[in-house]
Amino acid sequence: MAEICCGVVSDGEASVSYEPRSRAARRRRMEIRKCRFVPGDEIGSSKNQKRRKCDEQVNDEELGGNSEALFPRNCRNAALNTESDVVLDQNDAVEMGRREAMKLEQGAGSDAPRFGFASSCGRRRDMEDAVDSKPAFSRESSESDSDMHFFGVFDGHGCSHVAMRCRERMRAILKDEIENRFDRASPIEWRSLMERSFARMDKEVSDWNKTVLRNDCRCELQTPECDAVGSTAVVAVVTRDKIIVANCGDSRAVLCRGGKAIALSSDHKPDRPDELHRIEAAGGRVIYWDGPRVLGVLAMSRAIGDNYLKPYVICEPEVTVTDRAPDEDCCLILASDGLWDVVSNETACGVARMCLNGKVLKKAERAAGDASLLLTKLALARHSTDNVSVVVVDLRKR
Repeated sequence: MAEICCGVVSDGEASVSYEPRSRAARRRRMEIRKCRFVPGDEIGSSKNQKRRKCDEQVNDEELGGNSEALFPRNCRNAALNTESDVVLDQNDAVEMGRREAMKLEQGAGSDAPRFGFASSCGRRRDMEDAVDSKPAFSRESSESDSDMHFFGVFDGHGCSHVAMRCRERMRAILKDEIENRFDRASPIEWRSLMERSFARMDKEVSDWNKTVLRNDCRCELQTPECDAVGSTAVVAVVTRDKIIVANCGDSRAVLCRGGKAIALSSDHKPDRPDELHRIEAAGGRVIYWDGPRVLGVLAMSRAIGDNYLKPYVICEPEVTVTDRAPDEDCCLILASDGLWDVVSNETACGVARMCLNGKVLKKAERAAGDASLLLTKLALARHSTDNVSVVVVDLRKR
């Protein structure tokens, strides 16, 4: 299996000069990239182009007088997915990603779990996934000495800006709900807290779509207010003794415990019996068009955004609270459906356990990152047709 995964993109292919519409260009788009990986000002000996952020204005001089050709859309996915930001060698990108994950872990408490995440555009033209992770993002109370750790995967559809907005705001909203709840002396009611957080996120996205102008964004071709854009969200909060997972959509969280895979979320597919009944009770229909879809359009029954499909598509998450078993828990895997479409829960847990248990002590901090990378490569090797984003959280005792 390692040989198959390592052969997805070879060093020779990653170093080929850019040729639009060529097979090498397509393969280069499939290289594994770390979430929030930003190359430096110089990205190649023959290319001296700077990558533009969503809110920055880049003049023609910085791009060699060809800014319109390189960046036809002023949307975040245009900045993330241009051909010019994938010219680094794959091994260099992986190593820089590892360093970034280690930086994210620095400053967290001693009980902070090790983690790693990887993301690939895959065979899609645009990268619409987003990943967020933050050790010690909050505490249950000011007197508590136990940190909470946040991990989330957001899989956008229609465009990337809703997923990116979730990455920017979901953690802050959740922290606000935790720290400003009415009775901080009592235990957290995680179900109601997660439901309020997701509802706030959905409202923010709706209001933001109507007020923020995104010139030349490809989703503007669908509706003026970008109502046909949304994102799944699977969020995990890891505490000293619990794992709380909230899921909205078809991304998934899986716990590896005692060598077995335990699904901590259930995919919201339109043909799931309870979801089908809810949609039909609200006056909607599930039409089979290349699979079951709400009104023949959306292949999931819950999501953040997608105002044009409400009330059939809702943002209410399903929440599970699982007690940790320190002696049995191995890892937690969060991933978009780009992984789960081609890799089973059991296989994913087996690959992650192989990486975590196969590392010597001095390289233990890299094990979770290697596991997420290998799972991403495995999905590509099995011809996943979607973006692939994977987060692996190491739950073993230090």
